[in-house]
Amino acid sequence: MTTAQEYLDKRWTALILLCVAQFIVVLDASIVNVALPSIGDALDFSEENLPWVVNAYVIAFGGFLLLGGRAADLLGRRRVFMAGLIVVGVASLAAGFATTQGQLIAARAAQGLGAAIVSPAALSIVANLFKDGSERNKALGAWGAVAGSAGAAGVLLGGILTDSLGWEWVLWVNVPVAAIALAFTPGLIPESRSESATRHFDAAGAVTVTAGLSVLAYSFLDASSSGWGSTKIVGLLALSVALLGAFVAIELRSKAPLVPFRIFRLRTLTGANVAGLLLGASLFSMFFFISLYMQQVLGYSAIHAGLSYLPLALTIIVAAGLGGQLVTRFGFKPILAVGLAFVSLGLLWFSQVSVGGGFLTDIVGPSILAAIGLGFGFVTSTIAAVSGVEDREQGLASGLINTSQQIGGALGIAALSTIATSHTESAVASGSALPVALVDGFNAAFTGGVVIAALGIIAALTLIRRDELEQDVEPELALDMAA
Repeated sequence: MTTAQEYLDKRWTALILLCVAQFIVVLDASIVNVALPSIGDALDFSEENLPWVVNAYVIAFGGFLLLGGRAADLLGRRRVFMAGLIVVGVASLAAGFATTQGQLIAARAAQGLGAAIVSPAALSIVANLFKDGSERNKALGAWGAVAGSAGAAGVLLGGILTDSLGWEWVLWVNVPVAAIALAFTPGLIPESRSESATRHFDAAGAVTVTAGLSVLAYSFLDASSSGWGSTKIVGLLALSVALLGAFVAIELRSKAPLVPFRIFRLRTLTGANVAGLLLGASLFSMFFFISLYMQQVLGYSAIHAGLSYLPLALTIIVAAGLGGQLVTRFGFKPILAVGLAFVSLGLLWFSQVSVGGGFLTDIVGPSILAAIGLGFGFVTSTIAAVSGVEDREQGLASGLINTSQQIGGALGIAALSTIATSHTESAVASGSALPVALVDGFNAAFTGGVVIAALGIIAALTLIRRDELEQDVEPELALDMAA
């Protein structure tokens, strides 16, 4: 039997395992992007329904993260982590065998549910294995490097698998990885949970918040075809507001709420989650639209589009590792703001893509800027979100920041897809050729992403408190900053 000291001695090896698990969680959100045209052709998806291959995963992931994080705190973080790996593996197998749109979307939602169990459990295990300070910042820097680069690696791997083996393999690739991670978990990760917490699950809260956010995202996606002022869209928006209002009411009355609102008294945690939501909204859509631009306008094959993400993936790895070190030196606020500024610049450059563009002129430069921003922003918001939180609520804090990033991504894709579709349809109606019309839509979407990232800068500068962030800076550095 492995002792507590042996687990502690193996914590850096355990970190590798946890990073691999988070890698496949993030990978699943992006790996299908390059495969979307192939999936659309194989299963007869319409242009309006195709984003649901991505959104079904992201919405289920974001909606159930809070429940997954709370379950990890109460039932045991290792136990919940292993259960999530099983769900991810089985759902990935089913997704690859899907023969209809409904089957694929349902399997993708199941993948998202499994990811919602794995991710907060893994992050809370990291937060418990590595205590506040430079060691945790270093560990979360590695976590962020892997998780951040997984988005770009997913597009690269998706291109290779789609081109060589078929779109089904972008889903089946998770199965052996999940099985291997499952086998190594007991020997590397100790069991931990909040012994004092009441073992009650706020199922009503989880259902209302998931349903509310799902309806909201669907209304955004359908608004371009139904019209924002249509009875259908107005009704859906009203329903989403009612469901989210019910969630708040349930949380305020529950003896063991899914989200105890007192946790938001930590201003740094609140600021990190707001910035994380805006970061996800701006960057998830970037992967989506750039993949479509390269294939639908520039005529890239799936593998060519995937390989074009390689500079972005490598830059994220370097930037995320550097970001963890810079947080230890300077604190959360400046690094998060700088990261979001890089994202804004990258998206601003992307908003100039053209029909006659190319890799060197339209892809690589803005990709590197956005990658620096993603590395800095992702790591910093994650460190800020779990710092200063009691051990018994690490799962909750982990679930919150993952929820913010993923729901931000889902709503960002939904809102910016509506903008892109609207501009493309207007351009086609005015007589523009399809490639020109598509680029017009992409330009408008990227411009919207710039606005979202700029709002994230404002959130980072105004919501994160310096007195809270100094608690996690090296003591001697904190004295220097105060002086």
